[in-house]
Amino acid sequence: MERIIVPFEGPGAGTGPLAWGQQQVWAAMTEIDSSMSMGGAVAVTDGRTVEDIAGELRFFMSRYAAMRTLLRFSGDGTVTQEVFASGEAVLELVDTAGDEDPAAVAEALAAEWRERKFDYAEEWPLRMGVVRHDGAVAHVVALICHIAADLGGIAVMLRELAGRDPATGEPAGPYEALQPLDLARLQREPAVARQTASAMRYWESHLRTIPASLFPGPVERGEPTYCRVRWQSRAMHLASEALSARLGADPAWVLLAAFATGLEQVLPGSGPFVAIGIISNRFRPALRDVVSPVTQDGLCVLDVAGVSAADAVARARAASMSASKYAYYDPEARAELTERIARERGEHLDLTCLYNDRRTARPPDGGSAPAGGDEVRAALAETRVVSEEPLRSLGPKLMVTVEDVPDVVRMIVEVDTRYLSLPDLRELLHRMETFVVEALVAEA
Repeated sequence: MERIIVPFEGPGAGTGPLAWGQQQVWAAMTEIDSSMSMGGAVAVTDGRTVEDIAGELRFFMSRYAAMRTLLRFSGDGTVTQEVFASGEAVLELVDTAGDEDPAAVAEALAAEWRERKFDYAEEWPLRMGVVRHDGAVAHVVALICHIAADLGGIAVMLRELAGRDPATGEPAGPYEALQPLDLARLQREPAVARQTASAMRYWESHLRTIPASLFPGPVERGEPTYCRVRWQSRAMHLASEALSARLGADPAWVLLAAFATGLEQVLPGSGPFVAIGIISNRFRPALRDVVSPVTQDGLCVLDVAGVSAADAVARARAASMSASKYAYYDPEARAELTERIARERGEHLDLTCLYNDRRTARPPDGGSAPAGGDEVRAALAETRVVSEEPLRSLGPKLMVTVEDVPDVVRMIVEVDTRYLSLPDLRELLHRMETFVVEALVAEA
């Protein structure tokens, strides 16, 4: 493997605390002992050269302070960040030839990088490599440590990369979004502190009344303790889009209502649905184009027992909007609040049911009418479990992630089987699908 040195320089050098989103990501990374890296291998079909890819790496490192940042650790456990004005990045180059499959080589490199934690104090949070086949670039491999960006930040990076001047490779304009140190300073301003106070009032109003846990006590079932299930349903996609159109609702509210209803049916009597939603704060204008994690936990509380599907969707709308509104706050304030309320209640508050809808809004397809009941029912035959695999570790007891893919609802569900068995998990997915399909038929 050859290493190509790529020098870079950019503004904003300095040191300071982690911003709120970084603090939350760091806590999650520490809990599961992972860099939670994002990215992978992408085929190159446009004739780009190694020099072109090196230029892309230089662009990322120079333009985004988050890519030029290392973490610093004090003796008391405090984590801070240091942004550098210049340095050198490394582009890894792997050559393949003959019958060797460059796609397999690229995927193997991505898997190895994903498994290996970053050296947070010594290694830039962006790894890039090129796989060449018979002298031509075949794949690019890129992984970013989650402490440096979230999916929204990566989308900003790719959009601005595509918008460069084709002749010079220079950006279309100056980078005007907040850099991580700027964001951390802003979050110490009084106006933003008032946002934390408002959010904590919302959280406290629910923390005093929600059930201590949605899940019954642990049971060893002879199953893998931690498991990841990938599942997809075209019928659920068709039904949720059609139901959304009829109710004037966002598809995200429909799926949230389905999750809440399905869990209430699988775990009856557990009380109102309580989930931590992973909320992107990019709807806030100041955070829209920030390249740094700005997702934070939102508290979603939703009672759907005995209500109609339309009412469940309406309640999901209200719960989702409240969770988003109050998901921008100082994580230390939330930790202190949760500990205090738990002491006053005399019981641990188990907030380990997580929900993350990663889908982005897509424009409606004006050329096709919403699916009808017959089309949806026919698509049920395509519903399938894509894969099941054991996990080495898992922080939450249950985490449902809705992937951003077209034409199907595809979910990644990670579960601690001591609290929700695999048969119950499969039943949950079935009941979520049934909720949406039956609601569509009822609204027809």
